[in-house]
Amino acid sequence: MGDDQVACYCRVSTDDQSLDRQLTATQEYAEREFGADLADLSIYRDKSTGTNTERSGYQEMMADAEDGDLRAVVVHSISRICRSISDLERTASRLEDAGTELHIVSEGLTLRPEEEDPYQTALFQLLGVFAELEANMAQQRTKEGIAARQANEDYHHGPAPLGFEKDDGRLVEADDYHDVISVLDMVQKDELSKRKAAERLDSSRPTINRALERAELYGL
Repeated sequence: MGDDQVACYCRVSTDDQSLDRQLTATQEYAEREFGADLADLSIYRDKSTGTNTERSGYQEMMADAEDGDLRAVVVHSISRICRSISDLERTASRLEDAGTELHIVSEGLTLRPEEEDPYQTALFQLLGVFAELEANMAQQRTKEGIAARQANEDYHHGPAPLGFEKDDGRLVEADDYHDVISVLDMVQKDELSKRKAAERLDSSRPTINRALERAELYGL
């Protein structure tokens, strides 16, 4: 692979979605912006689920970029390459350090390394600020939600919420807590049905509904 390669990254969250639209949009953009033909494109694909967050295609692409093999990465939208602002900030910073451009088609956002652009510098700084704010707010919502739940008399007699377990009367995160968050987030974004969410978490639709009603427990 040469260092003039342009990467097209596509990801869908469920097996029900198709990669074709993203693939077409990113390829057309690469052809238009870089004059690239198919031989110049490296295609990376992921079909992830709530319980599979490895994103092997993404990891391979980032490794190739850091090896100096990629000139640019093109994605259809911000939501396809990251799950949060903090995730975007990490990805953009890694690509910048690798000397690889990041082009996000839908949002019209282009981040170019080594470009003396005050707007780009401010954008990276803002991404960092909002990443920290997002993490702090999610953490605070989770703490408040757990505290409110433990103060409720019903809590002491009922089962622990989805993704939690009880430890000597205290509510603590279970081993599948982060998987639960990922699945609930996909349901909220209409990327996954409640029925399929229940199947993936070996649960039931009523349990999924109750979890969504307690979104503060999961920092959503």
